[in-house]
Amino acid sequence: MEAALGAVMSEQESLKSSSVRNRGGVQRVEGKLRASVERGDYYEAHQMYRTLFFRYMSQAKHAEARELMYNGALLFFSYNQQNSAADLSMLELESLEKSGAKVDDETLEHLAKLFSLMDPNSPERVAFVSRAIKWSSGGSGKLGHPKLHQLLALTLWKEQNYSESRYHFLHSSDGEGCAQMLVEYSSARGFHGEVDMFVAQAVLQFLCLKNKTSALVVFTTYTQKHPSIEKGPPYVQPLLNFLWFLLLAVDGGKLTVFTVLCEQYQPSLKRDPMYNEYLDRIGQLFFGVPPNQSSSYGGLLGNLLNSLMGSGEEEEGEEAQEDSSPIELD
Repeated sequence: MEAALGAVMSEQESLKSSSVRNRGGVQRVEGKLRASVERGDYYEAHQMYRTLFFRYMSQAKHAEARELMYNGALLFFSYNQQNSAADLSMLELESLEKSGAKVDDETLEHLAKLFSLMDPNSPERVAFVSRAIKWSSGGSGKLGHPKLHQLLALTLWKEQNYSESRYHFLHSSDGEGCAQMLVEYSSARGFHGEVDMFVAQAVLQFLCLKNKTSALVVFTTYTQKHPSIEKGPPYVQPLLNFLWFLLLAVDGGKLTVFTVLCEQYQPSLKRDPMYNEYLDRIGQLFFGVPPNQSSSYGGLLGNLLNSLMGSGEEEEGEEAQEDSSPIELD
C-alpha cells in the first residue's frame, strides 16, 4: 500500500516538474521573441511565432500554443503591428477549435481583449469575431455565448458603434447594460421625438428571442435613466405605455388582452413597419397565435382576429411555431 502510494506521489511530482519545465521553456522562448520585436524585427518574430505554434500543435501542447499566441498578439498590438497581431489572434482561435477546448470565462475574456485591440475597420476583425462567436456556442447551434456577446457589446459601445453594440447586447443577458448604451445612443444620435423608439425596438427584439427578463430590465432601466422621459407609468409617450402593458400581458398570456392592446395602439405601432412583424412573432411565442395565417384583414391584426373567432387550428399552430422563420434582429 505504502509502495503504491509512493509511486503515485512520485508520478505526480514528475508531472508537476514536467509542467514547470514546459512553462519555463515557454517563458524563455517568449523572452527571445520579445527581444526580436523590441529590435524591430517584426517579420522574423512573426514567422518564429508561427513556427512554434505549429510545432506545439503537432505535439498536442494546445495550452502552450494558445498562451504563446495570446501573449504574442498582445505584444504585436502594443507595437501597432496590426497584421501580425491579427494573424496570431486567428491562430489562438484555431487552437481552441482543434483542441476541443471548453468554453470558460478566462478564454472569452482573452478573445474579447484581442477583439478590442483590432482595427475596427479591418476585415480580419470581422473574420475573427465570426469564428469566435461560432466557437463559443460549443456546437450547440446557438448564436454564441452570452458572456462573449456582452464583452463584445461593451467594446463596441466604447467605440460608439451603437448599432453593432445593440446587436451583441441582444444576444447577451445584460439588459441593464443595453439600456444604458441606448440612453447614450438616443441622446447622441437620435431626435427628441424618437426617445421611445430606441427602447421599443430593443424590448420587442428581446421578446422575439424569448428573453422576457432582459426585455423588462431594458425597459425599466431605460425609462428611469433617460433624461427626456418623465417618470411613469403612465408615460407621456403612448408607445412607452404600450410596451409597459405588453410586458404585463406577456406574463398573463391572455390573447384577448394582447389583441386589444395592438388595436388600441395601432397609431403608435405604425411609426415603424417592423413593429407589427415583431408583434406577430411575439403573438406566436406567448399568446398562441398561429403563424402565417392568411386573412382578409392581413398581417398581425388578421392573425389575432382570426384566432379570437376560432378560425385557426391552435394545435397545428403550436407545432409550426418552432419552424417559422425567425425575424432578422439587426
